[in-house]
Amino acid sequence: MSVEQQKIILVEDEQGVADLIVQGLEEDGYRVIHLNNSEGLEVLLSTQDISLVLLDILLPGTNGLEICRQIRFWGYTDLPVMMLTALGTPENVVLGLDNGADDYLSKPFKLIELKARIRSLIRRKHSIIQATQKDQDHTQEYKYGFLKVDDYKKVAYCDGQELNLTSTEYRLLLLFIQSPKKVFERSLLLDKVWGINFDIGSNVVDVYVNYLRKKIEKVTSKKAIHTVIGMGYVLKIED
Repeated sequence: MSVEQQKIILVEDEQGVADLIVQGLEEDGYRVIHLNNSEGLEVLLSTQDISLVLLDILLPGTNGLEICRQIRFWGYTDLPVMMLTALGTPENVVLGLDNGADDYLSKPFKLIELKARIRSLIRRKHSIIQATQKDQDHTQEYKYGFLKVDDYKKVAYCDGQELNLTSTEYRLLLLFIQSPKKVFERSLLLDKVWGINFDIGSNVVDVYVNYLRKKIEKVTSKKAIHTVIGMGYVLKIED
């Protein structure tokens, strides 16, 4: 699908912010449908071919977290949802991801980074659809130590217990478990997981690796993902 055919819904009540985003995305060829709140969102999703939803968290009435939960409840499990939030603390970011968001961007943000994240999410969605159609009957599992990833079912396990991962955390773990003991530089992780091949001046890699670590360490006391100072991260389980 070309950019000109891609429709994005923006739910943002700050008109100045909305105007900036709409103008920037439409310059790149996207069609942006702007809503001030969640009214009419379900109808749009059911009648339009939507590629992505941008959600502000602090909205009047129903907030962005609840809207994201509703989108998933309505059955749009594969629709990319990105949170735009002034609440950029790790706790608030985790809250957004746990409510079904695929990614987040803290305000104020650079338009170039927003566009890069959008391209990555949409490209990933189409890649998943194509891979699923091509490989419907093939199950591929990866195992390393106490970790296992079933890439057909898109489920990860630690010591036999299913991990409740966001889509980004899942892709990180899949990349690590496909090449255990390999040191991944942050730039390579940005490219492989986020589809961003330039420095965005963000600590998003470190934030997500930390989320993944904590979820693994809730199940086991053993260390799995290690920091290689000055280089990046590695999946290494020592006896």
